[in-house]
Amino acid sequence: MGDLSDIRQNANPAYNKKNQLDDKKREGYVYASYGPEKYLKDAVISAHTLRRHDRSRPIALVCCDEHRETLESYSFDHPFDLIIRMEPDHQSIVGFKHNLHHYMPFQRNLYLDSDIIWCRDPDNVWLALKPYPYTITGQDSADVFFGSHKNIGIILDILLFRRQRTLKKFGLSYLARVQTGIIYAADPEVTRQVNQLASDLLNRKADTHFVSRKKEKGRSLESCEWSLGMAVSKMNLYVYPWFNAQESIQLDYIRPLTEANKDFSTVSCKYFCNPFIHSLRGIKSSTIRKLLFGVFRILPRSNDHIWVTPYVLHFGWKHQKQWFDAFAAREWEKLIEKHPVDDYT
Repeated sequence: MGDLSDIRQNANPAYNKKNQLDDKKREGYVYASYGPEKYLKDAVISAHTLRRHDRSRPIALVCCDEHRETLESYSFDHPFDLIIRMEPDHQSIVGFKHNLHHYMPFQRNLYLDSDIIWCRDPDNVWLALKPYPYTITGQDSADVFFGSHKNIGIILDILLFRRQRTLKKFGLSYLARVQTGIIYAADPEVTRQVNQLASDLLNRKADTHFVSRKKEKGRSLESCEWSLGMAVSKMNLYVYPWFNAQESIQLDYIRPLTEANKDFSTVSCKYFCNPFIHSLRGIKSSTIRKLLFGVFRILPRSNDHIWVTPYVLHFGWKHQKQWFDAFAAREWEKLIEKHPVDDYT
């Protein structure tokens, strides 16, 4: 992996902007795109926000053939240093994130979702992640909703001890809650083991309390998170803290709790120091959210908060996606205006 020989066999030389990556560039970012063209555009825009802060580390895009061809049709210079073909069987959330060991173009790889905006210089992120062979941002203990019902069905899970029974059946003493918008991988063998175990666990979903994400309204793809959460728990791998105050790698965009200018070059998020209070941030109903914040305000620590700038602002909540979509559309129009062509695919 050190000389990138494996990836050069898979990457199309015509799309490799550099014949040889400098020894100092063994750390790199990896985006993925497949399906509707919108996801390719999101990856392009997200990578452009990354280039605001990091101009030295390379960026790879793992994509389907259709997206590679679309990139070729653009008149502007895209931000990717490597374009790597994604196998058809891997063109889904589970398909890609359970097969990262097939796509490790750099010695140290940071895999990124496309619905993110970079807000800070990531040098400290690389320093923080360097000791680990493989890690995901998350928490060391998942709540009862993780991978399970998001509605009244959760009551039966609790009353029937379904979460506890799953852990006992698989020999686990805990269940990590992973947030796979950012995954770090440096050791190919450890990465392969995590992915293989996660795939095996997903195939045994019937033996767990987890439910298919496809049952949620507006979801068409299976989730990879609970299976990866079980895998890293089974292998006792470190989960990098999702909520880490001023050094949080990623925080969610929640409009009432985020201050940002139009192009997101200046961003501050309200970070509640009490984990329970912070967990209320994503409640969709603003009325219920404000009510709960008001009720718990009587507790001594309930209003302790910090305004922080995360390295990455993640638009992971469905009811907040519109704000990223609007930003991406504006930025895409700017690219087109600067590089007009007769027909954009």
